[in-house]
Amino acid sequence: MTAETVLARIKVMEPWLGDDETRAVAEVLASGVLTQGPKVKEFEANFSAVQEVRHAVATSSGTSALHLALVVAGIGPGDDVVVPSLAFIATVNAVTYVGARPVFCDVDPLTGTVTAAAVRAALTLDTRAVIVVDQAGVPVDLDPVVELCERHEIILIEDAGCAVGSAYRGRPVGTGADIAVWSFHPDNVLTTGEGGMLTTHRADWAARARSLRGHSLNVPPVDRHRSPVAAPEVYVEVGFDYQMTELQAALGVVQLGRLGEIVARRREIAARYEAGLSVLAGLRLVTDPPYGETNFQSFWLEVLPGFATDREGLLGRLADAGISACRGPMAAHRQPAYRWRDTGNAGLQATERLTDRTLVLPIFHNLENVGLNRVMNSIRAAAGIRP
Repeated sequence: MTAETVLARIKVMEPWLGDDETRAVAEVLASGVLTQGPKVKEFEANFSAVQEVRHAVATSSGTSALHLALVVAGIGPGDDVVVPSLAFIATVNAVTYVGARPVFCDVDPLTGTVTAAAVRAALTLDTRAVIVVDQAGVPVDLDPVVELCERHEIILIEDAGCAVGSAYRGRPVGTGADIAVWSFHPDNVLTTGEGGMLTTHRADWAARARSLRGHSLNVPPVDRHRSPVAAPEVYVEVGFDYQMTELQAALGVVQLGRLGEIVARRREIAARYEAGLSVLAGLRLVTDPPYGETNFQSFWLEVLPGFATDREGLLGRLADAGISACRGPMAAHRQPAYRWRDTGNAGLQATERLTDRTLVLPIFHNLENVGLNRVMNSIRAAAGIRP
């Protein structure tokens, strides 16, 4: 690899940030209110409106939002929670945080998202909650899972961490679950640096989540500090330090305001990939399911046995061309921390196949056509097609 290639390396992902975000952060710094103040409230109100849900609770991360979701839903020791193994490890970790037992289920081999049949196969007598994941922004087919959970009186939590801007049957994802959680990590479509959100239609769950994120203090810190005489501190239950900062919320307000533009650009890049790569034998591109639209948080593909090389070989060819790509969704049940966990009666064949065969290609707002063509030409070369 030449020095020129290294300098021109194409990243897998990068956030789209600009002058508006810089000004928003500067205004917060000038205000002197740096945590859990008016910007957080504004971000929550705007997010609930965009996502068409009654309540939004900002948190320090997507993981903390998922932890709070399980707590307010009353999930704890002795409970089983069905969760896809094809998920970021934090999704499973949150289940163990509350002392519950994760029971892994398989996914649809085409979308990488759970199905009602896969959930049904993993149910146990102690199942009290199901977590579904909008894998890499691809919406889960939620209605059949909702019907299954309602029939068995099981709480449904949607991990929409990567899916802001995705749609399910014409509506934003997350509206049909009992609780949905979101992540604003820099690898996601909308970023606040770090940060997360919990959304729900239930006012009691939202109120308790707001209390728990700030150690369950009876008065929000910003209100307490502004009072001429500080009220006595009262902690109503054991809480957590899961508050979002004003700096994060200021970024979120700006980013949310141009979410449509961000998603449109990613879908434009994805369409270019589809046009250029769908003709190659041995590659299967993950695109929109028939029931919804993805935000293309990631653009991932499956390398089938008919391709000229395997997944690892293609990753190596891209790396040699100065292109950063990465392996696709992971299988949590293969990780040392969860090798002993249960899968109920569910097989995980699709999960293991996708874990072994998929990779993620570069996709971000400022990916230019020159870089996009480099990626596709490198894949064509790996397939044995000369320019």
